[in-house]
Amino acid sequence: MAAQPLGTVRTRLEELIAVSRLLEGAERHQFRIAADEYQLLVARVRRAFEGDLPAEAIKAVSDAFPSAGEVYENMHYARSGLSMSPLERSVSSEMAASQALQRFTRGKTTP
Repeated sequence: MAAQPLGTVRTRLEELIAVSRLLEGAERHQFRIAADEYQLLVARVRRAFEGDLPAEAIKAVSDAFPSAGEVYENMHYARSGLSMSPLERSVSSEMAASQALQRFTRGKTTP
């Protein structure tokens, strides 16, 4: 990462934290948000994650605001996969999907 003026990094991190906090609130239904507003908010989070930011800062923001962490993870999925998702949750999701498909193919639609 090329050295950036401290003020620039700080400003970018403040923006990232602000939009991440908003996204987390929307995800937790703390306030109502229209679909187009949600899409704009996610786009702002994506833009805030773009460029060079310290890895420690990205991790801290992702840990504090899991919804923003998922956006970051999706941005880098091709390169790193689900690197931020806990393995247990990923395995549980895969097993649940597999079981749902098995029930569906047998004609059972109830869990």
